[in-house]
Amino acid sequence: MTLSELRPSVPRKLPKRKGRGQGTGNGKTAGRGHKGQNARSGGGVRPGFEGGQMPLYRRVPKRGFNNIFGKTYTEVKLSDLERFDDGTVVNAELLLNEGIIKKINDGIVVLGSGDISKKLTVQAARFTKSAQQKIEAAGGKVEVV
Repeated sequence: MTLSELRPSVPRKLPKRKGRGQGTGNGKTAGRGHKGQNARSGGGVRPGFEGGQMPLYRRVPKRGFNNIFGKTYTEVKLSDLERFDDGTVVNAELLLNEGIIKKINDGIVVLGSGDISKKLTVQAARFTKSAQQKIEAAGGKVEVV
């Protein structure tokens, strides 16, 4: 077998050839109609243009403020960490695999709601003060990653 004998596994459909005579059914104006803005080369309007009518993106009211530098943290309660054994290193990947969180976003924040009795090493982007105190009181370690 040579390179010229290679064929795709699925037959390729050739594109419709426009402007190749009346017999093709797509000759003369090549499916663009007669004159007008869309018949010209480079013609047409920009996305969202509604023919001079006030476009939807300008009609819809804008509210609030969207901080482009803001971070979205995934929250984890201390009571959720109680299921792990002593000495476990709890990080974002482990929480994701265990099904405690659905996605990591910009990091994990550990909240102080609930109690913890196990000695765990918890790695997260942020900790609340109460969460940090409860983990260290139980003999665990807090690591900011």
